[in-house]
Amino acid sequence: MEAAGDKLRQVADRAELRVAANFQTLWGHESGSVYPGPHYRRAYCLMHQSTEPDLGFRLPLPGEEVALDAVLPLPTPGTSPAVTEEAATTISRGLDKVTDATQDRDAAAGTVLKNRVVNAWRGRALSDGINKPVLVLVGGYAGSGKTEFARFLGDVSGWAFLDKDSLTRRLVERLLTAMGGDAHDRHSDLYLKEIRPLEYKCLMDTANDNIDCGISTILAAPFISELNDEAWMNRLTNRCRAKGVEVAAIWVRCDIDSMREYIEFRDAPRDEWKLTHWDDYIQGINTEASPPGVHLTIDNRQGAAISIADQTRDAIRKILG
Repeated sequence: MEAAGDKLRQVADRAELRVAANFQTLWGHESGSVYPGPHYRRAYCLMHQSTEPDLGFRLPLPGEEVALDAVLPLPTPGTSPAVTEEAATTISRGLDKVTDATQDRDAAAGTVLKNRVVNAWRGRALSDGINKPVLVLVGGYAGSGKTEFARFLGDVSGWAFLDKDSLTRRLVERLLTAMGGDAHDRHSDLYLKEIRPLEYKCLMDTANDNIDCGISTILAAPFISELNDEAWMNRLTNRCRAKGVEVAAIWVRCDIDSMREYIEFRDAPRDEWKLTHWDDYIQGINTEASPPGVHLTIDNRQGAAISIADQTRDAIRKILG
């Protein structure tokens, strides 16, 4: 049990997962008296090179592969062109496995985006051979896994990664307090009408600074209003195209139970209202379809997508030594 704990901690450290892996916790998991949390489940999947259904953590989703070929092969470390191509194949298979088909936009746009991510790994070269930067919006509801997936894309592509909360949270909290509100409020008119527009403006301005320098950039934020507003997406796309920049939007789809589990696990003060008013909060959530402005939808129900993303990221780290 002690050796298993050491190995689990090593795997978790590589994947930046929070696990203690002490004897009592592992024994609870082994005996079935304690159900592993999301970070533990992902660490177990990485350690055993398996999926959650294979390990008995949940039932398979409809149409989900759970056989041995559902697990991505890990390329062997090296620097030869053959190994680089093997890594590109692993990334491509990973993206194919996590892709959902619920978005309404041209399906070919999602394929183009996936190809660009893979080609970015192949020497940071874009698929059309032109050094044209891309702005990628990664959106989703709270707890959907959008930030983790955006980080995964950044790891694979080498593109800059910007997270809304990292950029603006401390300023937003201080501004809300100065205006007589709650620092962790994300649902009142004060936040939605006075603060949120400025928060997203700061995020987009920072992205513009990057793409003006020719740096492809990935943004992680809910983008719920924005991706549902076709006029907003058209304005952004037209402005970027005028600069020679392409725009792609990704939606991370997740089920209600998993989102609540992720929210409870991260234990962030800004989520207090959601958890306290959960039934009211989920009334405004649509888990069955993606917003109309989306080019690619990622299936993260019950941890499906993040498990594959972790496998792919771990494969790349093994290659890089």
